Amino acid sequence: MTVIRSLNKFSTPKVFARFLTFQTLSTPNENALKFVSPTKIVPMENKTFEFTSSLQAVHSPLALKLFKLPGVRSVMLGPDFLTVNKQDHVNWAHLRPEVSSLLDKFLTEKQEPVITKELIEATEKEAAEADADDSEIVSMIKELIETRIRPAIQDDGGDIEYKAFDEETGTVFLKLQGACKSCSASEDTLKHGIESMLKHYVEEVQEVEQILDPEEEIALKEFERLEQNLKSKKNAEASPPPSL
Repeated sequence: MTVIRSLNKFSTPKVFARFLTFQTLSTPNENALKFVSPTKIVPMENKTFEFTSSLQAVHSPLALKLFKLPGVRSVMLGPDFLTVNKQDHVNWAHLRPEVSSLLDKFLTEKQEPVITKELIEATEKEAAEADADDSEIVSMIKELIETRIRPAIQDDGGDIEYKAFDEETGTVFLKLQGACKSCSASEDTLKHGIESMLKHYVEEVQEVEQILDPEEEIALKEFERLEQNLKSKKNAEASPPPSL
């Protein structure tokens, strides 16, 4: 919200409030919403930053404020949009207006940067060093990701980050972010969409694997353990009782 004061010598000061209008878009992930801003958010071309906790968000004053809202699970900041992942028990009817109000206040007052200068410089340096060491195959993979894959994924409030390529096995390691991170369709996106495209254009690619954060790996193991327990219980109930 921007405050504009109108002054002249014949009238008392009048205050007008200018509000930003954010377009809120649903995503394939019911726990994620994409907020499209009429103004620039991240001051880097086609770059996103994801934060999964307030500890990770120390270099983003905006993300830190968003994590103070009850129910915010993760935040991904993009050039002109951001994606908020909520916890399962939280209702968007309550959280969405709080996020919009916070964004309006933060982006119009401009009292703090969205991300710090230190994070921008570190990111640019890391990207330059990585590109300098890229092989021809890795350069092709990265170009496909940037031009063919990322735009489509960002439309759905997510993003994808190249991590590594194993030349011996032909495996590309990627990290899904934003709305794609905890989406039930992420495996289909990874295998049937991204893997198929990379294998089609780069013959050295044999498969694509997703890299998970430590907390995601723990959650996946817990889910697999729960499924196994339910399966064992179901089999036990289906077994006939022992004869006397």
